[in-house]
Amino acid sequence: MAEDQSSRRERDGQPGRSRDGARPAQGGGRPDRYSRPERRGDGARSEGPRGDAGRGGARGAGSGGGRDAGRGGPWTDDRGPRRTGGPGQGGSAPRGGRDRRPGQADAPEQRGGTRLTPKSPRLPEPAIAEGVTGFELDRSVKNQLRTLSKENAVGVGQHLVMVAMLLDTDIVGAQAHAETAVRRAGRVPAAREALGLVAYRKGDWALALSEFRTARRLSGSSHMLPLMVDAERGLGRTERALDLASSPEARTLGLDERIELAIVVSGIRRDLGQNEAAVVGLQIPELRAGSSKPWAARLYYAYAEALLAVGREEDARTWFAHAVDADEMGETDADERLAELQGVVMTDLLEGDDEDEDDEQGRDDRDRR
Repeated sequence: MAEDQSSRRERDGQPGRSRDGARPAQGGGRPDRYSRPERRGDGARSEGPRGDAGRGGARGAGSGGGRDAGRGGPWTDDRGPRRTGGPGQGGSAPRGGRDRRPGQADAPEQRGGTRLTPKSPRLPEPAIAEGVTGFELDRSVKNQLRTLSKENAVGVGQHLVMVAMLLDTDIVGAQAHAETAVRRAGRVPAAREALGLVAYRKGDWALALSEFRTARRLSGSSHMLPLMVDAERGLGRTERALDLASSPEARTLGLDERIELAIVVSGIRRDLGQNEAAVVGLQIPELRAGSSKPWAARLYYAYAEALLAVGREEDARTWFAHAVDADEMGETDADERLAELQGVVMTDLLEGDDEDEDDEQGRDDRDRR
């Protein structure tokens, strides 16, 4: 019975849900770091960021870059590193010293040189909602944007806020804003994370993994690691996912990210049929009923799923109940899972109302004719 229920709840192919029951993280590592509309994991409707614990899966990927995202590199804008000095000092050769064909007139010198001249017109950009300023971003993200010109920083910031606002309700719109942010600030970690989170929510694991890797390279932060592991899992590369989960970078994660990673790994163990290992992997000190931490509902949910997989249905009911109590934001479907195990049939009382209204409208139209 446990196996039938578990398999019936698999949602691997559904965008917006993590494989183990959670809605995808609004970003992943800490998706809600863009602004405060919030973020997804594996204790919600699955285990792991992708579905093992709650919305946004591993809550470790945040819109807006990693905890260390403000470090940045020597970028003066989104086009590349600053070049300083003259010949012999690692800088560019004087622009006036270029070879010219005989008779060729000097072109008017442009500020910044031809290297900074746009090669093509700027693409149309998605509209910014009224009242969005870009100042809603976390400080770490604002620090990253200081590498851009003031005008560009404001524009990119607005697009990042829009990604966070739309991630749960309009994934196509969120993607348009994320792609715009990357076009305008491709060397800003927060922009790459934003696009990675959108791809993650859509189930485009290859693109999500690529963007998360780029963000990690730019920022030096591994806080997106749980989502990267889950993306490897989504690509069917479970051994590579487990190797990444046990890498040296994993030992540098903060508590929240370590819990999200444990949730993802538990889901991978269940994928491999290693159900006892999935249970043991979540028996960590933080697995205490009554916690109010943001990851609590997803952790309880993932543990209940693991218990169900080994046939401990009574214990699974207990932990689904704990997940319901902890899930104040509705990140998981723990209430539905608990009702299922208790034999309760959930009925949508509003279902069919639209059809009834349409029928009534049709009758009125016929009567008027």
